[in-house]
Amino acid sequence: MKTFTRLVTGQWSGVAAPLAAALVLSAPSTAAAERKLDEEPAVRHRLLLVAKRLEATPMFESTINADFRHFIGGGLKLEYHLSDMLSFGGIIVGSTALDTKLTKRVMETLETCDGSPGNTQADCDMSREPSQTELTQHLNKIPMHGSVYVSLTPWYGKLAAFGKAFVNFDFYFQGGVAFASLKSACEDAVCNDPSPGVDTNPGDPMLGNPDDNPNNDPPLNGGFRPGLYLGGGIHVFVNDFIALDLAVRDYAFKDNPSGADFNADLFVSDVDSRFLHHLFVGFGVSVMVPFQVKRTR
Repeated sequence: MKTFTRLVTGQWSGVAAPLAAALVLSAPSTAAAERKLDEEPAVRHRLLLVAKRLEATPMFESTINADFRHFIGGGLKLEYHLSDMLSFGGIIVGSTALDTKLTKRVMETLETCDGSPGNTQADCDMSREPSQTELTQHLNKIPMHGSVYVSLTPWYGKLAAFGKAFVNFDFYFQGGVAFASLKSACEDAVCNDPSPGVDTNPGDPMLGNPDDNPNNDPPLNGGFRPGLYLGGGIHVFVNDFIALDLAVRDYAFKDNPSGADFNADLFVSDVDSRFLHHLFVGFGVSVMVPFQVKRTR
């Protein structure tokens, strides 16, 4: 029995020594392999679908949070990608205006001031509510808007359908400067108050006539407006140089969309304009130039 124990112990000693030596010798090579793996790219032979390419995108946009008028139009986005993550570009869009359901419902409750009994212009002037014409002519439009921005693309990937149809995609976020050209058209017959909010006879309190009718004041909601821009979206690549571009964009600038007395001081002034967020949803088709795409190692 003692002989058997010494034999078994001797066999394990003979095996353990080479095994321990192998583990010690393999430790440096394992660490070296890990360091080499850290230096390797995360994805081998990845298509650089945006890096060092110019992106030209004919696009369509529509508001999604408008109170009085929807703005729908088309334009162009140009963007240059310095790398697969960082780019800069600009957007310019021309749009037309459509009344929202809210505006149509409000219009149904207002007088037309068509000269019929009880509906004359004098009757409308005595009312605190605007007439249909006054409401319509005080609303403004956004015939042109756009932005200049820097874009970050932190995520990319590939989608597969049924294991056969594969498409590449990426998510991007944008931030920069917004601009817009606003337009309002109030005729002289409607906006005929030369001094909104001013007492026409301040010297005599008995004859004083303070202006308490904001409906005939100029809307003061036109002109060029700078602001801030934020956006985010996704590219879905149809092939190596064409992608569908879906985005939500926020153009924030001072505006008074209704052109009315917002702060209830009984006349329209620049104070009635507020810093508002104009949200748009956009769709476009991006073309990447040059058409040939590079791959990582």
